[in-house]
Amino acid sequence: MKKYLLALFIAFFAISGIAQTSNNKNKDSKTEVKAENALMELANGTLKAHGGDSFKKMKSLTVIGSVDVTPSNFPQKIPATFITIFAGDKYRFELNNPFQPIKQIFDGQRTFSNVQGGFELPPVNRLGLPMIQRIGDPGFIVSGLANDKDFKRGFRITSPEGYYTDFIIDRKNGQVKSYNSSYIVNGSNVTTSVEIDKMKTVEGVIIPERYAQRFDLGQLTVYAEFKAKEIAVNREIADDVFVMN
Repeated sequence: MKKYLLALFIAFFAISGIAQTSNNKNKDSKTEVKAENALMELANGTLKAHGGDSFKKMKSLTVIGSVDVTPSNFPQKIPATFITIFAGDKYRFELNNPFQPIKQIFDGQRTFSNVQGGFELPPVNRLGLPMIQRIGDPGFIVSGLANDKDFKRGFRITSPEGYYTDFIIDRKNGQVKSYNSSYIVNGSNVTTSVEIDKMKTVEGVIIPERYAQRFDLGQLTVYAEFKAKEIAVNREIADDVFVMN
């Protein structure tokens, strides 16, 4: 009789254990779904705060302005100008200064750079605010930030190529207040962070007008203060803009 009771208790606890494991799995699954929903709600809210459909469906963006560059080994501001032009996946980036003008162009298939030694910047349409436009697109993964279990600080977007940006969100207006990323250039790890000082609304799209950026290049740190003087949304962009000249 004792053997039968023992067998019965073993069977009972075995079934209870299976049920408990199943319940825990269900709870974990529900928790994961709830967390994923909260994460996407934050990401979609950020997209909306930057113009929603107007931002998502933006066909082109042109930003022209001035920038003061300060290297850590030469603590004096170097005045320069910049141009960024986006049209779909195509882009053109120029940083004009007296010492080392930089130009990089992607025509949709190939990347061109004027810097000697084969140096190339990471794709400028795979870092920063252009990634917000890709929320919901296939291959662009939205994930949480470390130590941000309640998704109150922000989120990360990773491109199909593996480039990522971590966005910190202003809880007052839902817009991006800062972001940072890390990538490899010529075998060296480069990290960059951006603090946005002022936004501007153009054609229903909210774009940074003034921001500060820091580049950590290992033994050298570069600080840059950008100020947009012209922002154009959905301007017609000729194909020859994306030809190296």
